[in-house]
Amino acid sequence: MKFQVLKRIVFSLLFLIVSLNSFAHEIRPAYLQIIQTSETTYEVFWKVPSMGDTVPKIYPVFPPFFTVEELNSPNQIPGSVIYSYKISSDETLQGKILTIDGLNKTLIDALVTITYLDGEKVTLMLQPDKDSSIIPGETSTYDVIKTYSKLGIEHILLGIDHLLFVLALIIITRGKWKIIKTITAFTIAHSITLSLAALGYVNFPTPPVEAVIALSIVFLAVEIVKNQKGKETLTSRKPWLVAFTFGLLHGFGFAGALANIGLPQQDIPFALAFFNVGVEIGQIAFVLVVLIIIKLLSFKKEWPVFIKKIPAYAIGSLAAFWMIERVIKFWD
Repeated sequence: MKFQVLKRIVFSLLFLIVSLNSFAHEIRPAYLQIIQTSETTYEVFWKVPSMGDTVPKIYPVFPPFFTVEELNSPNQIPGSVIYSYKISSDETLQGKILTIDGLNKTLIDALVTITYLDGEKVTLMLQPDKDSSIIPGETSTYDVIKTYSKLGIEHILLGIDHLLFVLALIIITRGKWKIIKTITAFTIAHSITLSLAALGYVNFPTPPVEAVIALSIVFLAVEIVKNQKGKETLTSRKPWLVAFTFGLLHGFGFAGALANIGLPQQDIPFALAFFNVGVEIGQIAFVLVVLIIIKLLSFKKEWPVFIKKIPAYAIGSLAAFWMIERVIKFWD
């Protein structure tokens, strides 16, 4: 019983942090794709994440001896703006410095892929604290593993809805070993659908998936309320089953994020596998932090009764807001 109360207290503290983050800028990576079309020319597609009408002022800066020609007007799509250019020079890009201007004033990462005329591909990551890099002639498998592992970790740690779902599972699950089994079921499930969707075997439109993910969090909030009233529910009896079922859905959410980033064609298995590994590393780190805080708070034996009511209503309200917001976007 004491363990359950402590879990609810932990949620209350973390919810304050989550709530603040939920109103901050959504952080998704920018994507720069460069395709060599001849010995002297390259096509460039620059996708920048947007929040409504707000578009970060970040731009790729090429070596000064390259001429830059805008091919089309910026293309506004939900959540992003895409710019297209043609750059040309008698000199090759290999060994030259690429910079993303303004990146150091944001919290955005920029994934860069370059396809050379001979089919060789390069993948690299630029970040606010490292906004420029020398363009290599080829990318090692290790570079792909490092890049996509980091992207997976960042995605789960910035994916507030996924973390809230995991946190709700911890709240409603009794016993540490049962928590481990439940989180494992969630991991297996979303790994399955992430892989199937990323490889193109199944496909679901992103907006409905995101709305139902929010609904899954509302469901867990209702289950918490029922448990507080002494009612035994399916989730309290078999949390692993609920975690696995909704985990399949969350996997499609991860796949949607990965689709926005893109996969390097020459290293799809490694990129997909280690994006998923990164997601799991971030998820395990989050669960460990929650359990450590619970342990630290165990020194206090009694907590005010009103704290027990905060988690369910807080998580339910926020998730319901997300669900309504995402459903409205169907018609945007």
